Amino acid sequence: MKSLIKMIIQIIRRIDYIVLYCICRVLYPINHKQVLFLSDSRESMSGNFYFIYEKIKDNYIIKTYLGNHKKYSKFQICKDMAISHYILVDDFYPLIYPIPLRKATKLIQVWHAVGAFKTVGFARKQNHDRFSMTHCNYTDAIVSSPSICQDYARAFRMKEEQVHSVGIPRTDIFFNQKYMIEKREELYQKYPILKDKKVILFAPTFRGNNIHQAYYDFNKIDFQQLQSQLSDDYVFIIKMHPFIQNTYQQQLDPSFYLDLTEEREINDLLLITQILITDYSSVIFEASLLNIYTIFYAYDLEEYISDRDFFYSYDRYTYGPVVKNQKELENAIIHPQKDLKKIQEFRNYFMSSCDGKATDCFIKMLLKEK
Repeated sequence: MKSLIKMIIQIIRRIDYIVLYCICRVLYPINHKQVLFLSDSRESMSGNFYFIYEKIKDNYIIKTYLGNHKKYSKFQICKDMAISHYILVDDFYPLIYPIPLRKATKLIQVWHAVGAFKTVGFARKQNHDRFSMTHCNYTDAIVSSPSICQDYARAFRMKEEQVHSVGIPRTDIFFNQKYMIEKREELYQKYPILKDKKVILFAPTFRGNNIHQAYYDFNKIDFQQLQSQLSDDYVFIIKMHPFIQNTYQQQLDPSFYLDLTEEREINDLLLITQILITDYSSVIFEASLLNIYTIFYAYDLEEYISDRDFFYSYDRYTYGPVVKNQKELENAIIHPQKDLKKIQEFRNYFMSSCDGKATDCFIKMLLKEK
């Protein structure tokens, strides 16, 4: 009963959009060449959106609503939802779920994270609400490997045949030698202290249940102590998750530490990284494509499993050492033990469809005229 009431409230909250959308359905025919990009979290065309957009912009009519949807005209966004043949989202997008989309409309989830790591949607153990409208009306979704189609089907309550292992568009850069060479040179010019150094990239995910509660426990890492244990051969990039609200309090040496949290695309930073330090971030999937030595600093593993959980057991993901405290972290950096066989096995299972042609495959399979 409680879940049914919750669903009704979701509908009531969006009733103005629902009514406007239904009016637009009557007034305007669908345009089979129009593609609509929707994101509350992105302010610009980046990630998978960017790669798809760049490939189709000359052959399709493109509409974009990026950032908080409330800044746009309700009528205009409802009109574009009604007439677009294809609607692309890459994250949770609450506005779209109560909308009674046309049968001819394809709502495609091009999820921002690669692989299948932290559980999402209906795969989360605390989310079994049969009346929930969240993630419930996608016609298609894409994944990085056929091995994980069933995981996304469960997360989004879809049939497995609606989940397509075309690869992830933004991973195409890792197969483009020209792009990688140019991007490395661009980063070295922009941040000269990176050149000729062993680059460590610190990129943990957030703790907390949502964007408003997101944090990282900086008491678990002593940056000044870490620097004292490492030689001048290293430079250390800090790239915190954009949701994280708090920050570290230590004064850091700018000749050793570089905070690049504001750099949008972590994939570009991977191109100049020799050592990755993370925990439960999906960056491990992209890093595997480059055989990057990865350290899993999972100081709160049991608690994280209890709160969030994973699609698979944690040891299925850890192709590098798992450390629980500062001393173990320092040792893993100073004495690296890269297991190329384990990285290859990980990549074969989770990333086999990422071959540099994911964007083309996506367009060929899912953007078809009727």
